[in-house]
Amino acid sequence: MSSFFRAPAGALLAMASFVVAAYPAVAATPAAGLLASSMPAQSEYGTIKGRLVWGGSEVPPEKNLVEKGKAPKDVEVCGANGPIPSRELVVDPETKGVSYGFVYLVKPNGTNPEAAKALVEKAPRAILDQKGCEFFPYAQAIHQDQKLVIKSSDPVNHNVRYAAFSNSPFNQILAPNGQLEVTLVAEKRPIVVACDIHSWMKAYLMVFDHPFFAVTGKDGTFEIKGVPAGPQNVVLWQEKVGYVDSKTKAKGIPVTVTAGGVVDLGDVKIEPSQVK
Repeated sequence: MSSFFRAPAGALLAMASFVVAAYPAVAATPAAGLLASSMPAQSEYGTIKGRLVWGGSEVPPEKNLVEKGKAPKDVEVCGANGPIPSRELVVDPETKGVSYGFVYLVKPNGTNPEAAKALVEKAPRAILDQKGCEFFPYAQAIHQDQKLVIKSSDPVNHNVRYAAFSNSPFNQILAPNGQLEVTLVAEKRPIVVACDIHSWMKAYLMVFDHPFFAVTGKDGTFEIKGVPAGPQNVVLWQEKVGYVDSKTKAKGIPVTVTAGGVVDLGDVKIEPSQVK
């Protein structure tokens, strides 16, 4: 050992030069750099879009749950301004788009903290209203960091009841024009919200721990932005059908998102035979 430390400076310099020349990648790239170079950049995001549409030749007729002026309870409020329609399967006659469908990623591959932050900052509280003895919106998707405000715009009593897997059961009277606030954690399935005082009243709520979700609009369109590049799985769920894609079901339709790109699923059809 002592002879090694007494080696001439020139010999040591030559030995160091040999190591760098022989193993340049190891000498120049630390372990963290090697790991980072093998992972997709989380700053690279794309978009997933499409339409949920009715596949039948004829559009299902609209149905009313309560006719105007014929509510079995609180007739002066419930349906006083018009009939209360069923929203279980709403198909736009012009576009055949299906409303109130949930679209979301299953176990997202990657994260987008900025998208989640922006979503919560834009709407720190999500609103579920009761008006004319209906829930509005009928279908709503929220992030678990958003508070849910359940309110009543009606001058009559309602109650709010739901049961879930990850959240405690809830059942509480809501006074006329009252409101309450709840905090929910992510659920794998939609939560059914109901009012036992008015038996026809219900709504659907989904809670996520990521920002990659949407609810289909009147024409059935949906768009999820800020999706991390790479393989993802997309689920479409509709009340009267359940999982729309009968092959992948809860696993979701596999797609590959590219940075700055758009994955267009096109028209995802609900066939009449799927309706339960």
